[in-house]
Amino acid sequence: MALTLYVDTARWRDHHHQVREQFPGIVPVCKGNGYGFGHERLAEEAIRFGSDILAVGTTYEAARIKDWFSGDLLVLTPFRRGEEPVPLPDRVIRSVSSVDGVHGLVGARVVIEVMSSMKRHGVSEEDLPKLHAAIEDVRLEGFAIHLPLDRTDGTDAVEEVIAWMDRLRAHRLPLHTMFVSHLKSSELARLQQQFPQTRFRARIGTRLWLGDEEATEYRGAVLDVTRVSKGDRFGYRQQKAAGDGYLVVVAGGTSHGVGLESPKALHGVMPRAKGVARAGLATVNRNLSPFVWAGKQRWFAEPPHMQVSILFVPADAPAPQVGDELVAHLRHTTTQYDRVVER
Repeated sequence: MALTLYVDTARWRDHHHQVREQFPGIVPVCKGNGYGFGHERLAEEAIRFGSDILAVGTTYEAARIKDWFSGDLLVLTPFRRGEEPVPLPDRVIRSVSSVDGVHGLVGARVVIEVMSSMKRHGVSEEDLPKLHAAIEDVRLEGFAIHLPLDRTDGTDAVEEVIAWMDRLRAHRLPLHTMFVSHLKSSELARLQQQFPQTRFRARIGTRLWLGDEEATEYRGAVLDVTRVSKGDRFGYRQQKAAGDGYLVVVAGGTSHGVGLESPKALHGVMPRAKGVARAGLATVNRNLSPFVWAGKQRWFAEPPHMQVSILFVPADAPAPQVGDELVAHLRHTTTQYDRVVER
């Protein structure tokens, strides 16, 4: 009995094709846990649709993926002096976000990140005059800009890229290639039209691999079902059942990523109110699980165990049977499944 990732492979690949059509020259991103599919699988898919380059998060990821992908590998984490050296082939391209980083990579292939409104890392406008001498000692593959997902101030993503293109051009820096992130296809087309001599390459991960939510589904197998009455004690902490119903043991626990959730940015009154309500329920040990049965997300009976979760299904709902599978709404980037089933 397992936590299973079901993949509608034909639909999943059709979505890849649609995204590639919208973003010519796309740079597929394979980082972290491979967006839930694993590095090897995504490398195979990138080869399958003919990509010449694959972006990875770290040098450690590049060291693993180099044996599965024979094209160029772009490391997205910027180089820092003093980092642990990792043996990598010449086809690996390093990102740099400072003039010092460029000086530290003599002879290497590099992409120079500029500071966007993300304000995460990047070369500043003040540093541009220093880049002329620095890039003479590296093989410059292009510049890059990583843009924010949301623009609550109403600013235009394209205008931000144009402003940086104008700065780079004013300092007579080469503009043959610009790597961009978080642009719409229409925005990318606007940039390409305005700068026909520059090749814009969109680095895309989530939209490419996870953009069609209907192509994938997690399900946890039911391992045991025990009927309980109100007041019965159960579980590690011997809590009392809140009412009559069933304790349902389902595959999927903390080792799979069940119960793990990253903080969310909440916008608007209603989402904030729901967030407050969920936090209040958690203080009395009421936590909603990701598992769905009979059309409803069911509550954890107690915090998830390492490999299983115990859910409470009230008596007014049909009882699951051992061997049934419950759909689970899980985040791909934090989930470790037991098996994959292609459909």
